[in-house]
Amino acid sequence: MPRKGDGAPFSSTDQPASLIVVNMDTEHNAVGWFEIYVQDMERAKKFYEATLQVTLQNLEMPGIEMWAFPMLHGKPGCTGSLVKMSGKDSGSGGTIIYFVCEDCSVVAARAAENGGQIQKEKFPIGQYGFISFVTDTEGNVIGLHSMT
Repeated sequence: MPRKGDGAPFSSTDQPASLIVVNMDTEHNAVGWFEIYVQDMERAKKFYEATLQVTLQNLEMPGIEMWAFPMLHGKPGCTGSLVKMSGKDSGSGGTIIYFVCEDCSVVAARAAENGGQIQKEKFPIGQYGFISFVTDTEGNVIGLHSMT
């Protein structure tokens, strides 16, 4: 069972990972969770685990296949999951999720090595660092952000 600090994707309680615990009574950042829709979960898992060098955790949900990105409790940012769900297609849309990394050019190259495509090479965004865009193996465009 997930426990605080063990990289579990949800709460800091001893509840199973399949239960989402959210406290909306406190101040928080605008984004609290994200979902990347996929058609081929194994292919998508392999892409994200190899590109971001993380291990995704299965979240048991009835009728939905979900694999969550690691969460660092007490650290800034949010986590989310890959989702395979009947009736929801993957692919480009109007939302871009940015993954924080040390050097977005290195991670973009890793994405290309793992079956993705670089859409826009690393470019500066002023005092806010650098970003690049890649397309994952499911057709989703994702952003990569770094300060160097």
